[in-house]
Amino acid sequence: MSKYGDIIKKAREPENQIKVKPDNQITKQPEIEPEQLVNLCVKVPVKLRRYWMSKAKEQGITVTSVIVEALNQKFGKP
Repeated sequence: MSKYGDIIKKAREPENQIKVKPDNQITKQPEIEPEQLVNLCVKVPVKLRRYWMSKAKEQGITVTSVIVEALNQKFGKP
């Protein structure tokens, strides 16, 4: 055998194995994958977009949330 073969063979013997149990093992809950998101493009005049974006920023909301809310009110959820 090679010069390390005997060392490796001896290390693999069960009596030479050190059994270690983790002290603070924390198991994680499986993460739920979020639904895949896609873009919804809408062409609007630049002036209106700027106005809507500034109003949304003033209120601390996103235009996306406003659009989704409007679509849910109009058509409902599947």
